[in-house]
Amino acid sequence: MNVKRQGIYARYVKRVLGFCISLTALIILSPVMVLLTLLGAWQMKGNPFFVQPRPGKIGKDGKEKIFNLIKFRTMTNERDKDGNLLPDEKRLNGYGVILRKTSLDELPQLFNVLTGSCALIGPRPLLVRYLDRYSPEQRRRHEVRPGLTGYAQSHGRNNLSWQKKFELDVYYVDHLTFIMDVKVFFKTIIVVLTRSGISSQTSSTMEEFMGNDLNEQ
Repeated sequence: MNVKRQGIYARYVKRVLGFCISLTALIILSPVMVLLTLLGAWQMKGNPFFVQPRPGKIGKDGKEKIFNLIKFRTMTNERDKDGNLLPDEKRLNGYGVILRKTSLDELPQLFNVLTGSCALIGPRPLLVRYLDRYSPEQRRRHEVRPGLTGYAQSHGRNNLSWQKKFELDVYYVDHLTFIMDVKVFFKTIIVVLTRSGISSQTSSTMEEFMGNDLNEQ
């Protein structure tokens, strides 16, 4: 959906609502976040935060705005004898598993919502290196701000193939309304409570998106 055709909610109300909700949530959840910061520093033996550049909404220049996504770390920095990071499943400790199952690792992203780089609901921000691997249709997922949770996350999470995820992301872009966001919000609560779709069928996290041809093999 072209941004110019988006309704008042998508263009104005969604951002104001996200700011107010994220600010309120940060105030209410501040004791929990302080506790998780201290626990994370202990469990991860250092910095409890994971910060990584991610692509955001496409700007007036036709390019995605890159921002720093912040989460609580769920994996250690353990390396092999050659200095290479160990596979995800070996660096994901018990504490990290709990954070992922409860989605508590996502809480710091409320700061991203507060600053406007993210929305509460929208396509999940993926890796910058994926930008050149999208088809033109898949790249349309960046016509709106990325979100803490999205339509794809509420309909299968990491159990979905990359192609299906992108299909659902674009569907969301074309059907973005207040009612849609409310449905995604409550559906996400159910997904979190049932702890479904946390891992893909072949990985403890999600396989890298290598491009449409390679991922379809």
